[in-house]
Amino acid sequence: MTSAQKTLSGPARSRGERAVRAVLPGVAEVSPPHAEHQGDLVVNGQPVEVKWIGEGNLADARAALGRQLGDNVVLVGRRMSPGAREALAKAGVSWADETGAAEISVGAILVSRSGVVEKRPQGLDRWTPAVLSVAEALLCGVVGTQASMQEATGLSAGSCANALRFLQDRELVTAKAKRGPAAARRIADERGLLVAYVAAANEQPTGYKLQIGVTWQDILAGLADLAGRLEGQGAEWAISGGAAAAVLAPFMSSVSQANVYVNCQSVAEIRGLAESLNLRPVEGGRLTLQAFPTQSTRHLATAESDGLRIAPWPRVYADLQKEGVRGEEAAEHLYEVIHERRVT
Repeated sequence: MTSAQKTLSGPARSRGERAVRAVLPGVAEVSPPHAEHQGDLVVNGQPVEVKWIGEGNLADARAALGRQLGDNVVLVGRRMSPGAREALAKAGVSWADETGAAEISVGAILVSRSGVVEKRPQGLDRWTPAVLSVAEALLCGVVGTQASMQEATGLSAGSCANALRFLQDRELVTAKAKRGPAAARRIADERGLLVAYVAAANEQPTGYKLQIGVTWQDILAGLADLAGRLEGQGAEWAISGGAAAAVLAPFMSSVSQANVYVNCQSVAEIRGLAESLNLRPVEGGRLTLQAFPTQSTRHLATAESDGLRIAPWPRVYADLQKEGVRGEEAAEHLYEVIHERRVT
């Protein structure tokens, strides 16, 4: 039996089961469970429990590990992040995802696959920069009305209305009425909206950016000095990633790189700004100057007491997800801190 035949045979009752069937080797005997078996699949005579955990980020993995799991359980996500993979490996729990990556141990069956991430066609989910801006603003606490969104993001009335409708169609936001004061959209599930926003944000094409060589021993001190020089040039800017998280919710003992968004529309413009600041482009440099990814990232940036301007926390969270396992851990710490501040 070939792998393709094995994948299609039998009633795969869930998305998770299909993902597990897809990564098992062709020699594996896979069948639906019989009355005497507990589980979702039977692999080489052993019942296997399959649990779908969602996107597959570190928070999803931790939530699943917090529940009681059976011996032969496989956790499945859309795309397991490095942090999730590490957490599941430490716990000794099998996993798989829809890219074809997997680490599974069931009896004599051992599976280790790296998977292949396919780029989605542009516009498939219609998460446009305007939708990202509105989602970002909602997560920051902006009231979900067209007028409030216009003021917060700088987008047109039509763009705000279409973005809110898009999010409501996907049940990420809800409204009590179609018109009047009760028509303001409210977040249906903050974690769900954040996960959808991050997935969309990090699948967007990377904006114009330039890597800069710096000799800063202390990244935050170096950024504080750079802040004054940027202000002197009249540039709009905001810090994101690990450096921003170190200000909003300190977690990592040290920060070695800095990402600074600037209001530039081309690489040439970013290069011109760098030259005006006597900064030298260097491949692999520890400072990255990058164009603002959305209108709201620029409009919702906040000034901290140390003079640093920080990107809105959802964008910082999204950027941290791209900084490896420690970045994911810092992102979850940031979310916990932001959530606690709102509750208290």
